Amino acid sequence: MQRHINKVAVLGSGVMGSRIACHFAGIGVQVLLLDIAPKELNDAEKKKNLSPESPAVKNRIVNDALQAAIKSNPSPVYTKDVIKRIKTGNFTDDMKRIADVDWIIEVVVENLDIKKTVFEQVEQFRKPGTLITSNTSGIPIHLMTDGRSEDFKKHFCGTHFFNPPRYLRLLEIIPTPHTDPAVIDFLMHYGDLYLGKTTVLCKDTPAFIANRVGVYSIMAIFHIMQEMGLGIDEVDALTGPVIGRPKSATFRTADVVGIDTLVKVAKGVKENCPNDEEAAIFDIPPFLQKVVENNWLGDKTGQGFYKKTKGESGKEILTLNLQTMEYGPKQKPKFASIDAAKPVEDLKQRIRMLAAATDKAGQFYQQFHARLFAYVSHRIPEIADDIYKVDDAMKAGFGWEIGPFESWDLLGVEASVKLIEEKSLTVAQWVKDMLGKGIKSFYKAENGKKFYYDIATQAYKTVPGEGEFIILENFSNNIVWKNSACKLIDIGDGVVCFDWKTKMNTIGGEVLEGLNKAVDRAEKDFRGLVVGNEGTNFSAGANVGMIFMLAAEQEYDELDMAVRLFQRSTMRLRYSSIPVVVAPHALTLGGGCEMALHADKVQAAAETYIGLVELGVGLIPGGGGTKEMTLRASLEFKEGRIEEEPLKDYFMTVATAKVATSGFEGFDMGVLRKGHDEVTMNASRLIADAKRSVITLADEGYTKPVERTDIKVMGRSALGALLAGVYAMRFGNYISEHDQKVANKLAYVMCGGDLTEPSFVSEQYLLDLEREAFLSLCGERKTLERLQSVIKTGKPVRN
Repeated sequence: MQRHINKVAVLGSGVMGSRIACHFAGIGVQVLLLDIAPKELNDAEKKKNLSPESPAVKNRIVNDALQAAIKSNPSPVYTKDVIKRIKTGNFTDDMKRIADVDWIIEVVVENLDIKKTVFEQVEQFRKPGTLITSNTSGIPIHLMTDGRSEDFKKHFCGTHFFNPPRYLRLLEIIPTPHTDPAVIDFLMHYGDLYLGKTTVLCKDTPAFIANRVGVYSIMAIFHIMQEMGLGIDEVDALTGPVIGRPKSATFRTADVVGIDTLVKVAKGVKENCPNDEEAAIFDIPPFLQKVVENNWLGDKTGQGFYKKTKGESGKEILTLNLQTMEYGPKQKPKFASIDAAKPVEDLKQRIRMLAAATDKAGQFYQQFHARLFAYVSHRIPEIADDIYKVDDAMKAGFGWEIGPFESWDLLGVEASVKLIEEKSLTVAQWVKDMLGKGIKSFYKAENGKKFYYDIATQAYKTVPGEGEFIILENFSNNIVWKNSACKLIDIGDGVVCFDWKTKMNTIGGEVLEGLNKAVDRAEKDFRGLVVGNEGTNFSAGANVGMIFMLAAEQEYDELDMAVRLFQRSTMRLRYSSIPVVVAPHALTLGGGCEMALHADKVQAAAETYIGLVELGVGLIPGGGGTKEMTLRASLEFKEGRIEEEPLKDYFMTVATAKVATSGFEGFDMGVLRKGHDEVTMNASRLIADAKRSVITLADEGYTKPVERTDIKVMGRSALGALLAGVYAMRFGNYISEHDQKVANKLAYVMCGGDLTEPSFVSEQYLLDLEREAFLSLCGERKTLERLQSVIKTGKPVRN
């Protein structure tokens, strides 16, 4: 059957239920969110003389939970207006409303008897054929179908979202023996395409895939830490971004997830997996038992392995000493190998360096990798038949940049087997059989496709879904041109992709050289160009260090040349003879945003945080961003609307250094164009979607645009109003004196200068004004202080 999801019912409005509801609303689906009705009135309800039957009382639990979710940070929704798609109710009065939904998701408390009671109620009202899934993370899925109808069983499975659902991309799909294969195929596809998830097909085993391996990793780290005499700050320094793991590393992750949750999962694996060769690792160490007994469960109780306090210098984070069980100041760990590896941008090279180190950090990594590799080898085929499923689950669920089997490949399969045996651990026989056949790696890439070693056939197979994704790393043999910072990659069908790797993917001279070269080569030999990369961030903007150095040394001629080059480069994107699609994701700030503003089309990831942030460092956008926002304001001047209104809106967006909190919010800000630019839900599809957009533009008969000379600027009539608004903000002490000076410069440029009446000007006219203002601000001491602060601390000083 052709199945469509127009409306879902989420049963249970706790932390997970309310946020799952928000995520569905965010993608445009109507949501019915239900929970239990309270048994008693609270004090506020008693004062209002409400009765237990009042709708406000009966829906109090669900409404309070939804409001708490909406107010939480980070936000569970892409834009606030999507909340209107969520309707609330209670199990007593509103379960009948599930009759018109397409998918029912159960997210009630982790208790099998309670879940069964809910499913009994569901079966009274659910129409045949409706999907019904459980978000459980620990209860065997097959036990939930006892006593249910054949139609219920056929359309039932587990769908395990990870918290927070908007940000963690893993969706584990767990069928029962009764689940219709067509239902599984649908959910795998829907989760990927519409929910933006990495969908992983799991077996109905304790903790499924991600929590089984992820909690093992954490428990193994606890044991290694005790063996080596390491502290919390040391472990978190070793297990964070330096090896491609989240900033929360190990102990901060436990605090965020909830230490009680971690203990519960570990105990569950210990009790339910008696044949696990590493069962002893899941024993709860004394220090972990102690923090649970103390109710120090992490963020939910205000303290865990870390504790936030208010000191004389403001907020301070204290670390728990596991020997004394007292909190003290955070320590800055020192490891020679970490210090040597940190400057290395290439993660794979960095991991190799650290794993080969001989200091305490190196010893830690050797112990950890030996345990991890041995463990995952024995989980095949217990928890998954295929290795790529384990890697996908850990990357999407725990935020690892490189999965366990990918890491094993990176460090050498044969060498790692020797390390495992040296540590008195065992590797699964299938790995030895693989090596015995002369196959030395779990993965290989050919012609832009990734292949994995299939244990059943003892041969390589294509990773499923490869046709839908473009992974630039798989095209390493298709490099058209490169320099030390960037590459131009042939991604097929007459399309090339411009990719770069620098610190935070900042844009300096080499990247701009590469960008211009990319357009030249694309015009000469290809149909179109994608500008995109697979870095943690698309781009944090222009190279602030270079700007500061030139400005501090008063090299204004060189600075002028650098700004001109940036402007010419973004204009080259706009006025090329081939279609250019920019594919931003994550941080897309300053110069990165200016790239997007000049594209023929933007194909943005849902999680794109895009904006022109130069005002924060005492500058105005100088790579064409100020010009472009002025142009967009001009395009919005309409009959019957006060002409200054669009200009004021765009001015405030730039003047307040506003950043969209999602790709969807980018449309509201005007940095993305409604009806023109697009958002991709699944970041793994981003480059492929951008390529398709290039091909569509080319097929439609792309024609090189003509440079604009008809941009309406308002001159003095708007300038006075904008300057008055800035003065009012300064007078109200909302901005500093230097903020006022910078904002006044921005207003001058966006009004077209000191013109006596509204006029039509060219893009080049505005670019010249923009560049002059940018250069003049580079000579300001307070701007230099802000730039220097960004270089040293990552944040501008407020001066």
